[in-house]
Amino acid sequence: MNPSIDYSFGPWPWPIEDAAVRFVMEGMIADGSWGRYHGPHCDALRNALAEYHAVEHVHLCSSGTSAVELALRASNVCRGDEVILAAYDYKANFANVLALEARPVLVDTLVGRPVLDPDRLMSALTPSTRAIICSHLHGCMAPIKEIAEFANEHNLTLIEDACQVPGARIDGRRAGSIGHVGVLSFGGSKLLTAGRGGAVLTHDAQLAQRIRLYTQRGNDAYPLSEMQAAVLLPQIQMLDQRNERRQQSVELLLRHMSPKAEIDVIRDGHSNAEATYYKLAFLMADKDPRARDRFLQHMRGFAIPLDNGFPGLHMIHAKTRFRAVGDLPNATAMHNQLLTLHHPVLLGCEDDIRRIANLLSADRFPGIIHSN
Repeated sequence: MNPSIDYSFGPWPWPIEDAAVRFVMEGMIADGSWGRYHGPHCDALRNALAEYHAVEHVHLCSSGTSAVELALRASNVCRGDEVILAAYDYKANFANVLALEARPVLVDTLVGRPVLDPDRLMSALTPSTRAIICSHLHGCMAPIKEIAEFANEHNLTLIEDACQVPGARIDGRRAGSIGHVGVLSFGGSKLLTAGRGGAVLTHDAQLAQRIRLYTQRGNDAYPLSEMQAAVLLPQIQMLDQRNERRQQSVELLLRHMSPKAEIDVIRDGHSNAEATYYKLAFLMADKDPRARDRFLQHMRGFAIPLDNGFPGLHMIHAKTRFRAVGDLPNATAMHNQLLTLHHPVLLGCEDDIRRIANLLSADRFPGIIHSN
């Protein structure tokens, strides 16, 4: 380690101090709208999300997980149906399929990237297939155009999970607006946060109507509160600016990492995509997960918010609960080798980014990485 470099970091708080959010909250206290069933804020948020994503219908709900459930229900997924998703994905997406008594069908990811491989879809297709869940993860945009073409050709509903990438674009379109139905999350760690909450986006009036019929039971069964909606509105106005700052930090990190580092940043493979970063993904060169564990332990000694990626769905669930298409080697590599850096770091100062790059250049720490 270079003794001339200061390796003291953080903390990197999230949510950050935001004068616009404070102003909104003070206004809610003054007018009492924070405690109402129906007020101006949810309607304003629906309109803002619809305009931002250029979609016709927005349904607000209690979480990103509930948004995926509602998207599945709108797709008429039910007992005995099959839903295709990548074997490397968020666990709740898998659980939502099971909750509807349908069967998850796991396909492999692209080589070296944590997103669904469209070339695996035909092998997964059966007469029972009803939908595809496609997630954009860790700053990597899934090849949604090819997946959408497959879904349309085979009359399947494409559910686009954009919970990690609000504001991202693919071919000029916002993530979440390309599939038949898109989902967003406003969880406490997300780029748009209200502590909890989510939204379902769609151009399809029939899908939107199915969601309304399921959720409205004399009251909204999956509500987002007026208070949550109010604090999200100023964050949407700042989203593009903050995403640009995170992108600049990623580029700076790449410039300052050693080419001999034992970890590589996983970059988006789309030439016409503008990714956003809730998590920045890295891949360990060493395939032994014990090497990753040692590296993470070392980084946490410097308070760097680096963590494992998701566990592979095929690695943590009984084989009776899903159908796998092939051996899933790429998803297994994600399970064993992927690391993620949490986004608040990317809003930090340039000096922090340079020092983190120095730390992540693992060749400078002999004996830390390699397996025995």
